[in-house]
Order: sequence, then structure tokens, then C-alpha cells
Amino acid sequence: MRRFFAPFVIAVLALVFVSGASASLFDDDEARKAILDLRQRVEQLRQDMQRQIDTAAQDNAQLRRSVFDLQQLIEQLRQENARLNGANEQLTRDTAEIQRRLKDIAQGVDDRLRKVEPAKVTVDGKEFIADPQESNTYEAALATFRKGDFTGAQVQFTDFIKRYPQSGFRATALFWLGNALYANRDYRGAIANFRELLATAPDHPRAPESLLSIANCQIELKDSPGARRTLDQLVKTYPQSEAAGAAKERLSRLK
Repeated sequence: MRRFFAPFVIAVLALVFVSGASASLFDDDEARKAILDLRQRVEQLRQDMQRQIDTAAQDNAQLRRSVFDLQQLIEQLRQENARLNGANEQLTRDTAEIQRRLKDIAQGVDDRLRKVEPAKVTVDGKEFIADPQESNTYEAALATFRKGDFTGAQVQFTDFIKRYPQSGFRATALFWLGNALYANRDYRGAIANFRELLATAPDHPRAPESLLSIANCQIELKDSPGARRTLDQLVKTYPQSEAAGAAKERLSRLK
């Protein structure tokens, strides 16, 4: 504001100076004329300065309004940013929850499919396809055998073979059924099951053991000649098997 008052002050001082000087240099009319002229100039200067002050005040008010509007805009932007951040966090939580639910649903579908869809299994080195119920029935029978419940295992394996005559488990089931019968001292029944395994799956990994088990049954039945023939067959047919080594030892004891 100082720059607006300076010209006005200078003009006033000039008026005073000239007024004093005019008393000595001019007559009354000329002095009055000079004073009036200076007064007009001072008034003009005052008005000009007032206009400048008013303009500056308006500019200052406009600047204040602009600053206020800018502050409001900044606050609105801050609030909108906070709202968006909150919405983003909620969206992140919702997305995580949806992903978790989808994972649970997918896992549930997989679990249900595994219960009904056939799957690849491997037993005694043989790979084949079996449905879950078939696998569960076999595993249950085997678990019964391993618990030492040979009568229960005999019933379960017999039922399994009847229910799944074409099963990939069949040869192994015959083997364990033969062992259950042997444990129950049904030697002839055991021999029948072992022979069925040999007839239907001579290349099965349990075939050498089946021949050895037949020989054991024959020894229990006091059929030493039959046991020797079975052991000889085992050594000739499966010479590289562990069962063949056991067969040679038993042959030496039978002679």
C-alpha cells in the first residue's frame, strides 16, 4: 500500500509549497488559479490512487477467494482419495474372500470327483484304472488281513472278487485270499486260489510267491511229492525270483 500513498503525499507537499510561493510571486487571482489547479491535480491523484487501492483490494479479495477455492478443492481431493483408498482396501478384501471361496469350491469339486471318477492306481508293480469304490473295498479287505483278522479278510476278499471279476486288483486279491485261507488252515482252498492266480496272470509279481505258497500247503497236507514238483516248477519258471531261492532250500530239506 505504500506505493499508492507516495504520489499522493508528494502532490500534497507540492501544493503546500506552491501555495506559499505563489503569495509572493503572483497576485491574488493568479495565486487562486494556481491553487485551484494544484487542488484539482491533487484530487485527480487522490482519485487515481483510490481506484488503484480499490482495484488492489478487489484483486486481493479475488486472490483470497481463489486460495479458498483451491483449499476446498484440495480438501475434496483428499477426501476423495481417502474414500478411494478405503474402497480399494475393501475391494482387495472382497477379492481375497472370493478367491478363497473359489478355491474351497474347486477343492470340494475335486474331492467329489475323486470319490466317483476312476483313477490310476499301482499295486504290486501293475498300473491300471480303478474307480474309488473298488479301490476302497480292496484296501479295506487288505487292512482287515493285516490286522490278523483272517476270517474277516477271507470274507471280504471273496466278496471283492465276486463284485469286481475284471478288476486290476483281482490277481493280488486272489493272492491275499489264498494267504487268508492258508492262515485259516483251508489248504485246499488256498491252493485253488493260488492256481487261479497263476492261470490268469502268470507274469504277475506275486506268481513266484503263489507257487511257493502252494508248496507250503502241500507240505501241510503231507503231499511231499506234490510239494517237490511245485518247488521244481518254481525254480524252473522263475529262477531269478527270491521265492526260487527259498524253494531250493526247501527242496534240500525234502530230499
